[in-house]
Amino acid sequence: MLGFWRPLLLILCALSLRAESVEPLSLTRVSDVVWVAVGETAAPSYQNAGHNNNLSIILGDAEVMVVNGGDNAWLAERLHAAIRRLTDKPVTWVINENGQGHAFLGNSYWRDQGARLFAHQDALADIQSRGEFVLDAMRKRNREKASGTAIALPEAIDEDRWNVPIGGVEVQVLRFGPAHSPGDVSVWLPGEGILIAGDIAFHERIPGVFPETDVREWLASYDRMRRLPIRLIVPGHGHPTIENDTKETTYNYLKYLWEASMAILDEGGGLSEAYEIDQSAFAHLDTFDELAVKNAGRVFQQVEMIFFE
Repeated sequence: MLGFWRPLLLILCALSLRAESVEPLSLTRVSDVVWVAVGETAAPSYQNAGHNNNLSIILGDAEVMVVNGGDNAWLAERLHAAIRRLTDKPVTWVINENGQGHAFLGNSYWRDQGARLFAHQDALADIQSRGEFVLDAMRKRNREKASGTAIALPEAIDEDRWNVPIGGVEVQVLRFGPAHSPGDVSVWLPGEGILIAGDIAFHERIPGVFPETDVREWLASYDRMRRLPIRLIVPGHGHPTIENDTKETTYNYLKYLWEASMAILDEGGGLSEAYEIDQSAFAHLDTFDELAVKNAGRVFQQVEMIFFE
């Protein structure tokens, strides 16, 4: 009789060992149904394995949604190990908040678990355009931690409000407009008053302004976001908090750079003056040294284009 059950026991033991083969990520409880693995407020590195953004979890009655696939398959597996400590329900939905590597590179792990992958159509286009380059850069940075990671394309979301059919909790994927990077989306739980904002909102670190970032539109998108009755916000970077905190770090920061750039142009100044904008009020935030001067230059160039239209 034992001989009959031995193969099954060996399989179960192997699965158990596999589930515990990686160290689970630490989770922060936001509510009974929302948990988040808070990433470092720093640049991606070998040491943090690219976990420098927030990976969020929504627990439904019979299934789980993950917001952000993670920077690599190994990181996704560690998040899954943490989820298994909360529930034995399957992960069936993965939302990529945009087309950045730490949002989509872990997709291949989740696809292999049977989850469906989704991103806004603009983020999908970004992944299709730059995905291999982003993957190669991650492999060079993460070395052996990149093992098993491959490009897995999400399905496209082509609407600004998408009701996701998850039992037990109302979930909406919202697009407020252009923000930090192409295809930024947020996940809203109306019954909880919780917004998993993605990179439209930063906390504890200053946002980065990329060449493709439209700061004027970002400010408008943030204004639209603020109209929601937000009780708690999970930013793209930094710990869950109240919206006033992310407004200070994101909206007020970008608005300050915009207005300072306008003042320089009004006085006949140029890019060299923009690099000297006094940002000391934000110097306590993480990534200030790496990003502040670059941000000032890029915001100024956008303002300059509009100034001379």
